[in-house]
Amino acid sequence: MRVLSDFTGRWALSRRIVPVTGAEARFEGVAEWTLGGAYEERGVLSVQGQPPMQAERRYRWDADLSVYFEDGRFFHKVPPLGGETGHWCDPDQYDVVYDFGTWPRWQVSWQVLGPRKNYEMISDYSRE
Repeated sequence: MRVLSDFTGRWALSRRIVPVTGAEARFEGVAEWTLGGAYEERGVLSVQGQPPMQAERRYRWDADLSVYFEDGRFFHKVPPLGGETGHWCDPDQYDVVYDFGTWPRWQVSWQVLGPRKNYEMISDYSRE
């Protein structure tokens, strides 16, 4: 069972974004959680056929593993044992699976479906 303090610190992050149609993208960088639950990832996003670009993202995690966008809106709750959850962002559905089975290596897989979205995003985390 995962608790917020399990995530504290710096992690290597490797992500693949695989659309049903279009160019695949990769993100290589780091993710960091503070003791207070602030989450930040930063690295390089590479999309086939385009120059690489710097990318970053921030969230806030609460002690119960609820995740909030940077502006304070609720995003989703991470299942402490791993497993499925999701987020509806009208008109798009974001379904996610957290896999902690090889902790401290773990994976998050998103399936995103909407009128103009149809992709899978797989993020692999490992301790640095």
